[in-house]
Formats: sequence, structure tokens, C-alpha cells
Amino acid sequence: MATKHEQLLQYIMSLDIGHKISVRQIAKALNVSEGTAYRAIKEAENQGLVSTIERVGTIRIERKKKENFERLTFAEVINIVDGQVLGGREGLHKTLNKFVIGAMQLDAMMRYTQADSLLIVGNRVKAHELALNEGAAVLITGGFDTDDHIKRLADEKKLPIMSTSYDTFTVAAMINRAIYDQLIKKEIVFVGDIYTPYDQAYYLYGKDKIERWYKLNEQTTHTRYPIVDEKKRVVGMVTSKDILGKDRDLLIEKVMTKNPISVQEKTSLAYVAHMMVWEGIEVVPVVNDSYQLKGVVSRQDVLKALQQIQRQPQMGETIDDIVSSSIEVSEDDPTIFQTKVSPQMTNQLGTLSNGVFTALMTEASSRLLGHVKKGDLVVESLTVYFIKPVPIDSELIIKPKLLEVGRMYAKIDVEVYSERKLVGKGLLMAQLMDR
Repeated sequence: MATKHEQLLQYIMSLDIGHKISVRQIAKALNVSEGTAYRAIKEAENQGLVSTIERVGTIRIERKKKENFERLTFAEVINIVDGQVLGGREGLHKTLNKFVIGAMQLDAMMRYTQADSLLIVGNRVKAHELALNEGAAVLITGGFDTDDHIKRLADEKKLPIMSTSYDTFTVAAMINRAIYDQLIKKEIVFVGDIYTPYDQAYYLYGKDKIERWYKLNEQTTHTRYPIVDEKKRVVGMVTSKDILGKDRDLLIEKVMTKNPISVQEKTSLAYVAHMMVWEGIEVVPVVNDSYQLKGVVSRQDVLKALQQIQRQPQMGETIDDIVSSSIEVSEDDPTIFQTKVSPQMTNQLGTLSNGVFTALMTEASSRLLGHVKKGDLVVESLTVYFIKPVPIDSELIIKPKLLEVGRMYAKIDVEVYSERKLVGKGLLMAQLMDR
């Protein structure tokens, strides 16, 4: 039977797209406390089911697919530009395909304005009307209002017409930046993207006997299972090592490992990968805020996701992307690397930033290990000495040297040169995750 929290989420999911909801309404509809209703709405917001907009309220929205993260809803635009809705609230959940800046004659403006686009324009009432009739939403800049008949038209078309105090250029820059940020987020893989959900995962109850472990092991060939109580809360983990030599009639709760490590859907893949290597564990339970089991994530899930990421094209560039793409292998030696200090790599003084310096050492070390042993590097510690400042446009030579390498770890010494002078030095300790 579904828990009260799950019932609340199912109720929210059943509401029509664009439906306005409130804590009081949810509490009354399902006869729960306002605190319980508030927590359910927050969880729905985390899952992308609802969006809260200042001066509008919380509305049911269509959950965006991961591949469409580079698009924004009109509700998100309102939050980005700190605006207000003048009409067409029912269309706030819709997604915009592109935005058009209305700094041209009306006929030229309409050639670019189409359905599902957003016209960014000043106090030009005729342009507002034409855009809505074309199926486009409108964002009025400069804090201007519009005529009442335009607001009624927006309600009729279910297309939002919004207003912001910012000027047109600032608004365009803000929306563009938000789309770029979404592109970067798109590449970050979370546990929620890769885990095996609850209805497909295998688990045991604390009151089950060890005999039940053997039956599940025979059925699945797995050796590790999360242990839950009667409310599906994770209370432990059991492995083949825990039950070895124990009486088969003994209860699982007597031999399980209590308070196991767990993660949530919003935990990043990088964190899980590091934790699995560091703790030496194969399976981690995925839980919600109440520690109820949502599913499990295995080392195989993590490795598969890491391999897929490496094959995917890059969309938005982070500093790590810039560092990675800038490093080239030396023509004389495949274990020596070179790069040039670009403007994005510098600090406010125009010299190579400490963070980028560290990233260069890590990337070069990772590539060196690629020659020696196939595996993903997880940095455990890095001691760096910044010997001299490195100015912009400097040519760098990075020389990582493998001091020790084992099955699960590596120790690497890294030296960085500019104009044949040593400018930095580091000692990196890393855990290895086999592919």
C-alpha cells in the first residue's frame, strides 16, 4: 500500500497541467496536516512536477525530459527576470523554443515570431496583440503594462504576457545565461538518472530469516541486499560475508550491518563513484528524505554511466571542459603534455588561477594513467606548490611521473614548466575504478 507521502505525490501528478495548487488545498483534499502537504509540494518541486512563481503561486507543470533541458518554461523565465504575470497564467507551464527581440518594424518582427516563441519587446501594444495571435508569449521590458483587451486575449489564448523592470538587452542576456547554465546541468548525471527503481530492485525485511537470503541469491545471483522495516525505511545492508556460517533460521536483523551508507536521487554520479571506491562497496540503497527505499544503484550502473558520458558530445563548457580540451600530448613523449593559458583560465590579476592549475595537474595525471592502466581516476588527495605566477598566453609543459601504481591506487608526481622554468609542483594520490 502506498504511503501517505506517495499518495500526495500521486494526487499532485493527477492534476491538470497549469492547475494552481496550495498547501491548504492539498491538506484539505487529502485530509492531512499542512506540514505534510508542504513537504509533498516541495518534493514535487524537486521532481519537476510543480513550479513556484513569486506573486503567482505554485502551479502544476509538465516534467521536462532530460534531453530538453536546454529549453525553458515561461514559468522559469518569470523567475529569471523577476517579473510579474499580466495575463495568460494557464500557459506558464509551456516551453519556449526560441526568443525574439522586438527591436524592429512590426512586419519584420512578425516574420520571426512564431508559435511557442517569446517576444521580448517594450511598450508596443500592437506588437503584443500580433504576437499572441501568432501563438507566441510576450515579455514586456522596462516595467510597462499593457491594455486590458491584450490581457483578455492572453487569457483566451492561454499564452502568458509578462512584465519585467529590466531593459531588453539585460533580459536577453539573463535568459541566454539561464539556457547556457541548463546545458551545463544537462551533462551532470545524477543517481536519479541511473538507479534501479524500487519495483525492480531486490531487498529483504529485517524480520526475514537468513533462509530468505539464500532463496533470493539463487534467484538473482546477487549477494548484497538492502534491509527495510515495515514502512520500507532502509535500516541495514546484508552481504554474503554477514550470513556466512550463520543458522538459516536466524533473523536477518541480527546479522545485518546497521545504518548503511545511502544516497538520494539528487546525488551526483561523481560522488557515488568516489564513495564506492573509497568504501569498497558494490551496491548503495537510494532513499528519500524519510529514508524510505526508492531503489538501488550498483557499481555496474555507475561504470556504465561513466562510459556513456565519455561518448557524449559536450554542450555547455565548464572550466574542467576548457582545461581538458586545451591539453595536448607532446610530439616527443606521449607522457608529457602541453597547453596554453587562455583568458578563461586566469584570475582577476591575469595569471593562471590556482583552481585551473590543480585541474591541469589532475587531467594530465588521468591521461598518464590511461597509458598504464585502463581505469577512471578518483582523486583522494592533491598537494600543490605554486612556485611562480603564470601570466596569460604562457605555454605550459606538464610532466606527470608515476611513482607507484597498484590494483586500486596510484601515486603521481607532477611538475609544470613555463619557459623551461619550474612554476608548480604537485603530488597526487588517487583511487582507481576499473572499467
